[in-house]
Amino acid sequence: MTKISFDLNATDGKARTGVIHTPRGDIRTPAFMPVGTAATVKAMMPESVAATGADILLGNTYHLMLRPTAERIDQLGGLHKFMNWDKPILTDSGGFQVMSLAGLRKLTEQGVTFKSHIDGSKHELTPERSMEIQKLLGSDIVMCFDECPALPADKARIAESMRLSMRWAARSKDAFGDRPGHALFGIMQGGLEPDLREESAEALKQIGFDGYAVGGLAVGEGQAAMFDCLDFAPDFLPQDRPRYLMGVGKPDDIVGAVKRGIDMMDCVLPSRSGRTGQVFTRHGVVNIKNARHADDPRPLDETCSCPACQNYSRAYLHHVFRSNEMISGMLLTWHNLQYFQDIMAGMRDAIAAGSFATWEAAFHAGRAQGDIDPL
Repeated sequence: MTKISFDLNATDGKARTGVIHTPRGDIRTPAFMPVGTAATVKAMMPESVAATGADILLGNTYHLMLRPTAERIDQLGGLHKFMNWDKPILTDSGGFQVMSLAGLRKLTEQGVTFKSHIDGSKHELTPERSMEIQKLLGSDIVMCFDECPALPADKARIAESMRLSMRWAARSKDAFGDRPGHALFGIMQGGLEPDLREESAEALKQIGFDGYAVGGLAVGEGQAAMFDCLDFAPDFLPQDRPRYLMGVGKPDDIVGAVKRGIDMMDCVLPSRSGRTGQVFTRHGVVNIKNARHADDPRPLDETCSCPACQNYSRAYLHHVFRSNEMISGMLLTWHNLQYFQDIMAGMRDAIAAGSFATWEAAFHAGRAQGDIDPL
């Protein structure tokens, strides 16, 4: 089986477009990965997710190891077969979710012991166990196990955490082994500190990975601080490998990240917002629950190709949301995912044409002057 590879096809400033080649299909970058936490993108059929233009999904190691268990998924043919998705899958390491458990976990050099949020059962997650779980799942892109402290935090705490993550990265690489057709990504840590980010990047490059993630952002620092960090952090990473910003984000976060050299992103926002009636459009945010939509015959966005926009009015979408009908979450999630994928396609085309700055200006102008509901 061939090894996963990355072709960087064009740059425009720091913005990049290319293709990650995998045995299960190509991933066009910049890429947005819908999140399938428990082997499903909530409110969506797999073929519907693919129809939006998604080349890859994200699965969650922490949730899948607890239920239904990685061993069960392996026995049933692996995650792709289990969830009926034949394109690439990236799995996170479980580290972020475990670190979020606060009082339910204990951190040591070996790894993390924690209690399940489902039934209180005790588990241990180490770099070696994380690699084993992701191998059982059969994911195409595997993330090394790391610790991710919430921001703000003092520099000494960030440095200690980053160096632990680098030791775990080396153990992850050893445990991953030689797996043709599968890739292992390292995760840069270091908070908002340039010297710690550079130290982390150097450690990861010494170990050697197929791709590199910028971790430890979108954890409470705010957009301005995140962008300040992205102004320098991606530059420490190899030019010839994909760069993945974890857990981001809102549409303007995504555009700003791509502008600063990021190739891949994921976030639960499109599906979570769809289920709560918040809709992203080229004119800004629409809260479909607001009464002003009750008699509105217009679509959410007349230029959007999704079924919500092609077949239904704002008035209908308002009605089914207020009535708690399941179709509401289905249609609004589909629209949001389509909008996010349309942003990615627009950026890929603009970077290839050398017109990213023009595209970005039009993106912000459309949102600034449009139909935006109060949150």
